[in-house]
Amino acid sequence: MSTKFSQVKRVTTHQLQAMKEAGEKISMLTAYDYSMARLIDAAGIDVILVGDSASNVMAGNETTLPITLDQMIYHATSVVKAVQRALIVIDIPFGSYQGSSQEALRSAIRIMKESGAHSVKMEGGKEILESVDRVLSAGVPVMGHLGLTPQAIYKFGTYAVRAREKEEAEKLIDDAIALEKSGCFALVLEKVPSDLTRQVVEELSIPVIGIGAGPHADGQVLVMHDMLGINKEFNPRFLRRYADLQEIITDAVRQYITDVKSKDFPNLDESY
Repeated sequence: MSTKFSQVKRVTTHQLQAMKEAGEKISMLTAYDYSMARLIDAAGIDVILVGDSASNVMAGNETTLPITLDQMIYHATSVVKAVQRALIVIDIPFGSYQGSSQEALRSAIRIMKESGAHSVKMEGGKEILESVDRVLSAGVPVMGHLGLTPQAIYKFGTYAVRAREKEEAEKLIDDAIALEKSGCFALVLEKVPSDLTRQVVEELSIPVIGIGAGPHADGQVLVMHDMLGINKEFNPRFLRRYADLQEIITDAVRQYITDVKSKDFPNLDESY
């Protein structure tokens, strides 16, 4: 469906804010390479997240923790080359901003200078405000991330829904308000109760993007490999699959093998 924002040449943080105010939902997906980023950008996605989930779906790691800043910049650079319209957000990986605000600034500047990306994302609330402030002071837009924060998985010990209890829910709301006041242009809420998402959306003026956070968020984000059915081992309640590429790709490769073995490929029309 065409909207006033669907034809914009380049999505910006300002336009995301306008979308929230107009009641238009924001679409966001991950991408990690040139080819897939080009496809989803051409389809009209609003925001592309070069997520540290590349550690899982691209490198096969169990968590997001092993991916390095250099690796994130590599993925980000590949995506930036492909994208004409979407706003590009890059995860600052674990260990590249928690140590100090100076380290956070150095990491953010490297990402922006070396990849050409538009913004960065950082996980955490009040405990990272000094780093958020330092990055923002350099003119780098920051997206926050609360709820289930995968970089802190060993602290939580589980990928279960966060902030079900009153105390944790109240802390999340306080953290969200603090991130907005610091100057974050948007916030991701991951795996929190739907009613809590609604409270945060009503409390904040900046866009709130949900993943496993219910329908009240201003937008939604999914990992591309999950929603396209490339990775079918991951089956959370919040995931809706829009394709079964695992089956399509497997069948195509098997047919290719059959054609090569049977000497059907290449035929005369496919030869020079």
